[in-house]
Amino acid sequence: MNKRIFVILSFLVVFSLVLVACGGEEATEAPATEEASVDAPEVTEEPDDEMVGVPEECADNPDESVCAVIEPGSTIKLGFAGPMTGDYSAFGIDISNAGLLAVEAAEPVHGFLFELLVEDTQGSGEGGAAVANLFVADTDVVAIPSHTFSGSTAAAIPIYNEARLPMLSASATRADLTEGDQDVFNRIPFTDDLQGTHAANYLYEKLGITSLAVMHDGDAYGKGLAEKVQEVFTELGGEVVAFEAITPGETDYTAALTDVGANNPEAIFFGGYMAEAAVIATNMPVAGLTDVTLFSDDGTFGITFIELAGPQAEGVFATSALPPSSAEKDAFDALYLETYGEEAGALSTFTWHGWDVVSALIDAIRQVAMISDDGNVYIPRESLVQAVNGLTGYPGLTGVISCNGGECNTAGPTFFIVEDGVWVEAP
Repeated sequence: MNKRIFVILSFLVVFSLVLVACGGEEATEAPATEEASVDAPEVTEEPDDEMVGVPEECADNPDESVCAVIEPGSTIKLGFAGPMTGDYSAFGIDISNAGLLAVEAAEPVHGFLFELLVEDTQGSGEGGAAVANLFVADTDVVAIPSHTFSGSTAAAIPIYNEARLPMLSASATRADLTEGDQDVFNRIPFTDDLQGTHAANYLYEKLGITSLAVMHDGDAYGKGLAEKVQEVFTELGGEVVAFEAITPGETDYTAALTDVGANNPEAIFFGGYMAEAAVIATNMPVAGLTDVTLFSDDGTFGITFIELAGPQAEGVFATSALPPSSAEKDAFDALYLETYGEEAGALSTFTWHGWDVVSALIDAIRQVAMISDDGNVYIPRESLVQAVNGLTGYPGLTGVISCNGGECNTAGPTFFIVEDGVWVEAP
């Protein structure tokens, strides 16, 4: 028996049982033998009467701006946008890999398959806007399980809001993204405000740090986190002795670290991503900061940081959004390893979030999609936006997803430290 097929089927059986426990459709009895699992009967979907026909809002919609019309032979498309090349590609590759597995495991809706389009933003705002315009131009794209970085997301939100394409991000955490004159953006990770608050508390209360230097990369994500850490750490009674920005993409931050070190900090908090964090880690001994603790965020967590920083990764702290243990997570981990030859969570902290955002969007699409006598599937865009905004009690790998004003958070941060060349949960 093909091992990958068995793993996928095993995952789907376990996951369907969770859906039943959370109010989903009635499960069928699991096959008694492995052979029966391989030869499981093909799913035939009989649509409910209320899901047959042409929705009223779709009747007069020649440009498909109000209602997506998916014709036989086409797929229902979801658009993933993230850094697929460059220094930050680990995030885009990891999250999209998990999303591709979710699409592969998804049952068709009214006989139509799903497809995940993957486009490269290189993590920039300009790239985010360009990809958003590309997805909007494809009328078969109905939902966006992205974007990946906060800056890219902020640039894309107005474009999707005008086109009425719902977003569910696995990783865009800047606190203000859910605000403003828009209602299409949703996310499942914890916000930067929450992460920054927890990080400041951990530094002050758990590690006993009273003198802290704060650095950031100037990006919306890194700077926002740094500001929150500074605010909360000061409120707790600690002293922030330096607050300094660096220029992303450089290979030497010794000068900045020397300036920071002149203030005698006990620790440095860095808000940013793994490439710059690795340079800071390797430059700290040169700047005379061998006894100073480096503490970073979920943009640093992952095997890439350890590979880049080498021995200087030892003792570095970072935040992670690892989900709670469960049979479903174990099955997914096995599937991810079997498919990609790498452990889930090795590239980034958002592997499981990548599965969840795609799976939850597909669930919302099922709620509104209708099939007509002409063989087309109709998906009213506004109804889908509201279905995503109203997701409640969806059982994901990261926890139960329930959206409220764009916040669908499933878990808070966990802190990790590098010991003997691997990330381990910090005490």
